[in-house]
Amino acid sequence: MDLIIRNARLRTGELTNIGITDGKFSQIASNIPSKGTEEIDAAGMLVTPPFIEPHIHLDKVNILDVVRPNASGTLTEAIEIIWAKKKNYTVDDVVERSMKVIQKAIQNGTLHMRTHVDVDTIGGLKPLEGVLTLKEQVKHLIDLQIVAFPQEGIVKNHGCAELLWQAMEMGADIIGGMPANEASPTDSHYHVDLIFKIAKAFNVDVDMHVDETDDPFYRTLEMVADATIKNHWQGRVTAGHTCALAAYDDHYANYVMDKVKDAGMFMITNPVTNLMLQGRNDKQPIRRGITRVKELLERDIVMSFGQDCVRDTFYPFGSADMLQVALITAHAAQMSRPHEREKLFDMITTDAAKILKLEDYGISVGNPANLVIIDANNIDEAISLQPERRYVIRSGKVIAYSSREIYNALNL
Repeated sequence: MDLIIRNARLRTGELTNIGITDGKFSQIASNIPSKGTEEIDAAGMLVTPPFIEPHIHLDKVNILDVVRPNASGTLTEAIEIIWAKKKNYTVDDVVERSMKVIQKAIQNGTLHMRTHVDVDTIGGLKPLEGVLTLKEQVKHLIDLQIVAFPQEGIVKNHGCAELLWQAMEMGADIIGGMPANEASPTDSHYHVDLIFKIAKAFNVDVDMHVDETDDPFYRTLEMVADATIKNHWQGRVTAGHTCALAAYDDHYANYVMDKVKDAGMFMITNPVTNLMLQGRNDKQPIRRGITRVKELLERDIVMSFGQDCVRDTFYPFGSADMLQVALITAHAAQMSRPHEREKLFDMITTDAAKILKLEDYGISVGNPANLVIIDANNIDEAISLQPERRYVIRSGKVIAYSSREIYNALNL
């Protein structure tokens, strides 16, 4: 075997040995008597499949220090601030900023990522060109899916529709949308219909930003669910954010969530950003800004969560660490019970894999040998402490590692 990982602790708590041959898992057993060309002693540390980042905006990352501050802290101002910067994007600029986040993500154990990239008449196709260049440069390290994202609207941003078609021809993998960012429900319907028209023309999945607002007036989630069923695109549509769902009265919210379930849609919440942006004009009680996570999960709707933003006008923090995002999600969605903590970990591994349509994902014989060794005994420690990722392995090769520091100053 090319590599054997000994004394690996699985999520179940079981200690095992993992053999890797030709970039794939070849044996998983309590005892592997043969010697590997290389061996790693996991020493009882937690070994899991790599993390999956299902929702981030790589074209916007790390612009915080070169634009004016977001004085109001709102989503609207965050979008407006980016306009001036977006007009002057270059391919090199986009690659340089986003590469730093990719490097952090890999070091933190993320080997699969879906990024939304702005497509509009302000930046044109330059953001996409930059992220496509990045994708080619890092393809041996991380799998990157690109969503063509009309953040400025389609009807509202005259000329965007043509750019979306061009973006798909250039190599975007998924078609995005933001139907609430239109002037009227009629225009939102047009927005949704066009996105599905493009999806069917290119036979791609749909991943839209939906109702990222506290205002219950915005109801495009129902539009997207209806369009999914009408176009027979079940299992191929993801709705991100859906903050307004939390603002609906319970009767309408249940009605819409049932439609989402019937449509076979996936859902992604982004608490780190929405806790920061939503409810800005509220006094007490201040709305949380995230969707109805538990109620969606109770319907067995497949969900995940994303970092969304890293040091941009929307969110000034972020370390591209899915364990950090998991901890914030646990607090925001009040997921503290044992089965809920298990679900948190599923949401950045097996559940996210379903959303991204990843084949052969997981630690199983025959699958690509992708994994992360975490300096923790279990997932609770991993989420609570966000400890070192001792080894990150892709196709049987170590692509990132860290050393455990031993501090003796207090004789501990």
